[in-house]
Order: sequence, then structure tokens, then C-alpha cells
Amino acid sequence: MADFHHLSVLPNEVIYYLALKHGGTYLDGTLGGAGHAALILENEPAAMLIGIDRDREALAAAGKRLAIYGERARLLHGDFADITGHLSTLGIAELDGFILDLGVSSHQLDTRERGFSFQQDAPLDMRMDISSGETAADLVNGLPEQELERIITQYGEERWAKRIASFIVKERAESLITTTFRLVDIIKGAVPKAKWDERIHPATRTFQALRIAVNSELESLERGMRAALDLLKPGGRGVIISFHSLEDRIVKHIFREYAEGCTCPRHLPVCACGKQPRVKVLTGRPVTAAEAEINDNPRSRSAKLRAVEKL
Repeated sequence: MADFHHLSVLPNEVIYYLALKHGGTYLDGTLGGAGHAALILENEPAAMLIGIDRDREALAAAGKRLAIYGERARLLHGDFADITGHLSTLGIAELDGFILDLGVSSHQLDTRERGFSFQQDAPLDMRMDISSGETAADLVNGLPEQELERIITQYGEERWAKRIASFIVKERAESLITTTFRLVDIIKGAVPKAKWDERIHPATRTFQALRIAVNSELESLERGMRAALDLLKPGGRGVIISFHSLEDRIVKHIFREYAEGCTCPRHLPVCACGKQPRVKVLTGRPVTAAEAEINDNPRSRSAKLRAVEKL
């Protein structure tokens, strides 16, 4: 296994918004390289940390990093969407706080054989958990053209989705698309060169879309968010870091939903719905990285942090 490396973004901001409590129980639902998890355990010596990750390599590396904390760090393999079930196996029914860092780790992007990056030639995989599920190659070679177009449009927000899907279907009829560079070449052929964005590689949005689809990332985010918010104790805090507009939109809308009280029409003299706010939003606008952090870690440029407190 290659050394697992990942610079956790907005570390000081995460600790500030979590407002750690003595002896609290905290969840890192996207453990990765355990950067945020280690910060929690360092900053609150009596805290317990439950870490979940779908990537077994990340979990193994995190286990080594957090070994010095002994029983205060409990690590589980799985999807944070299933938080309630994971915590019940540990006999835990409430949380003092949680952190979800939705970014793909530097290790996953830089490890060629994982197939996340369009900058290295590799098998077209993209699975967070390489032990199960369909790969990006399975989707590219097996889905109908209309479904490919939908995925690339919806998850990649790619204006050339229709042409890209058409080119993929045409090319796979000649031979299966099994590598990242083959897919990159197809995308480059589909997107008119005069329309390439100088700031973004032409394959960026399609690769993002396939990764999201392969790992059911948006569905996992919504399920995991709701479960984690429901598990928070009064006064407990949730912190989520997203990296693209689709994620941030879900985070913002669910936080807003939980913060909303009565939804009755204004003309009703008395509330009939009985809804009460369940959280207080702590970040009116998303918190972003300072220039110094961006210089040290360019991938932090697109990070957006939002936080809430349970009422």
C-alpha cells in the first residue's frame, strides 16, 4: 500500500466550529487520512472519535496515525450514509459533533491505479471502496446513451454532455473503454477545441460526474447528513466541507430545512404544522480557505465549510 497522504482543509475552522466539549463523542464520517480526526483528539484529550471510511487503504493508514489515542479512536469500514447502523454496533445513540469532509483525498487522486485522475493513465475504476460495486468502466461501457448524458449533465454540469455521451457510445462499439486516457481522448474529441476552458481540463466535469455516480455520493451525502443531524445532542455541532456546487447546494438546503420553523401559510392565525427549528445555522455564508492555506494546499481553493448547532 502506498503511503496515504491527504492535507485536511480548513483545520482551524473545523475545530472552531465544532466547539469541542470535554469528554464528547465525535464522528468523522469521511475519515480519509485522519487529519481532522487527529485534530479533534489532540484538542480535546477526553474526547472519543468514531471514524468511518469506505476506502480500506485510508482506514488502515488512519488506524496507524490514530493508534497513539488507543480506545479513544474507533474506526469502522463503511459508508457514512449508514451512520445510525454503524454507531448502534458501538452502543452509541448520540453525538456531540460530526465532521464530513467531502473531498477526494490527495492519495486517491495521485494513486494511478485508482483511476480517479485524468492526468494519469490507469484502469477506469473510481470506486472509493474497491472491494465492491460497479466501476466507471462498467458505467461507460454499459449504460444507455441517454443515461450517460443524464449523469454527465446532472453530476458534471457539463454543457457538452450530449456530444460526449454520443462519442462514448460510438467509440465503445469499436472496443471497450477501459482506461482513463482512452476516455480523456474521447472527451477531447467530443468537446470542440475552440470551446475548451483555459482554466479547466476538458475532462474535469465528466470525470467528476462518473465518480459521483460510481460512489452514489450525493445520495450518501443526503442520507448521512440527515442521520448525523438527528443523532446530534442539543448543543452539538455539525460541520460539512464541500468542494463543488452540487454538494454545497444539498448541504445548504438541508441545513436550511432543519433550521426552518413553521411552514404554514401566513394567513393562518395559529400554526397548524407544529414544526419547530431543529438547528441554528452558524455560517450565513460558507467559510473558505485563506490565501495562506491555498498557497500551501491549492486543493483547498474550492472548499466551502458550513456549520450548524442542534437546538
